Amino acid sequence: MFICNFKVNGNKLGKIFLGILFVIILIITAIVCYRILGDNFFKTNDSIKVDEVQELSASNYTNVLKNVHENLDNFVGQKIKFSGYVYRMIDFSQEQFVLGRNMVISSDFQTVVVGFLCECEEAPKYEDNTWIEIEGEITKGDYHGEMPIIKIEKIQKIEKPTDEFVYPPDDSFVTTSTIL
Repeated sequence: MFICNFKVNGNKLGKIFLGILFVIILIITAIVCYRILGDNFFKTNDSIKVDEVQELSASNYTNVLKNVHENLDNFVGQKIKFSGYVYRMIDFSQEQFVLGRNMVISSDFQTVVVGFLCECEEAPKYEDNTWIEIEGEITKGDYHGEMPIIKIEKIQKIEKPTDEFVYPPDDSFVTTSTIL
């Protein structure tokens, strides 16, 4: 005959019960917080709609330029539209130019040329410093290293805009669902 003597310690049993209850409440709280904040706080929508043409403006030009250079793989295939002037370097091919803007770098309006390297067969028609508007697709290319190159699909001559200067990128700029 086997006799089992089972002694229940109320204090120890209470601690185990409270511990299990605390863990269950903690798990439920975490699930509720994730469901409430999850869609808006924990997830980002960095997908870019490739079919849409995103237009750059003077206010977002350098932020987008910096972001595309730093995250090129995320933007390959994106169609963009923007304006600038034709700027060529001595080692460019006939079909290449930078669609540039002057970025103000000091309070006395010292500037540097910034822009995207562009390629198209019609490039030789446009002289340096000619203001144009282009629409094209961001591709991955090589010019002294990997960089974005805009394959131009539409190009037209325009008048010099009133907002011809751009300013350094903001450190607070964060891409969302579109390039803008």
